[in-house]
Formats: sequence, C-alpha cells, structure tokens
Amino acid sequence: MGKQLLKVVLIGDGGVGKTSLRNQFIHRRFTNAYKATIGADFITKEIELEDGKRVSLQIWDTAGQERFQSLGIAFYRGADACVLCYDVTNYLTFEHLAKWRREFLNQAGIGDTNPDFPFVLLGNKIDIDERVVSRRQARGFAQEHSIVTGAKVEMPCFEASAKDGIHVEDAFLYIAKTVRIPQMELDMVGNGSHGSSTRLDWDAESDKRKKSKGCC
Repeated sequence: MGKQLLKVVLIGDGGVGKTSLRNQFIHRRFTNAYKATIGADFITKEIELEDGKRVSLQIWDTAGQERFQSLGIAFYRGADACVLCYDVTNYLTFEHLAKWRREFLNQAGIGDTNPDFPFVLLGNKIDIDERVVSRRQARGFAQEHSIVTGAKVEMPCFEASAKDGIHVEDAFLYIAKTVRIPQMELDMVGNGSHGSSTRLDWDAESDKRKKSKGCC
C-alpha cells in the first residue's frame, strides 16, 4: 500500500510548548529545560493506520518570537495542515491565534483560495491547575474561524499535556487519518514535486473522534 507524506506546521506564541508537543509525539519524552526555537526545523514520523495505510508526518516546529515571523514564508509553503498551538494557562497566547492564522494563510500563499485548508486547534499544559482558557472559548474560536471562511468542516479542537503525554497523539492522528492530498497533487509528487493545496475528508468516524476525550 502506498505511503503519503503530509507537511504539518506548528505555529503559536513562544513558550506554548510546540517543541515539547512534537518531542512527546515523536520521541515520547519531555524536558523542563526551555530553549527557544530559532527559525524552524522538522522531524518526520511514519504512522500506520488501522486500515494498513502508512502516513509520514513531516512536523515543522517554528519559532514563536516576533523577530522570526518574517521567515514564515520559507517554512509555511507547501504545508498540508497547520496546528494552532496555545497555552491554556496564558490567555494572551490564545488571543494571538487569529493573528497567527492570518499570517500563516498569507505567507503560505493560501489566502482565501482554499477555505477548507485543514487547521487544528491544540491547547497545551492541561496538567497545570491554572487554566484561563476554557473549552467553550476554544470551541467558539474554532466555530468563528470556520464560519468566517465558509469552510465545510468546523476546525477541530484538542487539549493536551506535553509534560504528561496526555492526548498529545490525538491532534496528529486526526491529521494523519483525515487530511488527503488531491489525486492531481499525488501525480505531481510522483513527478518529483509537491504542491500546497489540500482538502479535508470528513466521515462519521472522524466525527466520533472529534467528540473523544482529547477534543474540546
């Protein structure tokens, strides 16, 4: 069975735990030592789904500091999905998500051409008892930014703890199971290139996953 490669970009303010989420998902480890990401880098992990399909997730960890945001155009191009990350204990990181989303669409060259581009909302640090962003607020953000674009599918939202490894896999497995590269683009991949447009397949099973414990 063929293998599919998906480029997944993590964006959000510095300190929300993007690097920790990726490390927990790929290496199943966590460190309290914080080191700001400079620019961006990626690690690829292959997943085999229940139906035997193999999906390789090329997960890009990007800098959250403002001085690096101008580099986004170099890292966002060709993305198949984007994970909007925030800290449930820091409201400003949640408040800034709309700006991150807008800048991603502009720098990735997507704009309004693809209202169904796959975004996933991921709140980190649920292990800390100082929550200031509620699940209801997260759902509201997801609904608002799905309706505004005229998207056919509401943006899914998840919460996790990179420290404890709770629900970290949920968002990434959702992407692996539901994001599809159109056949025309698959043909291009076979010819050595990789485009940027994607679509989000949705079915009853996806809807069940959205309502699981890891979702908002």
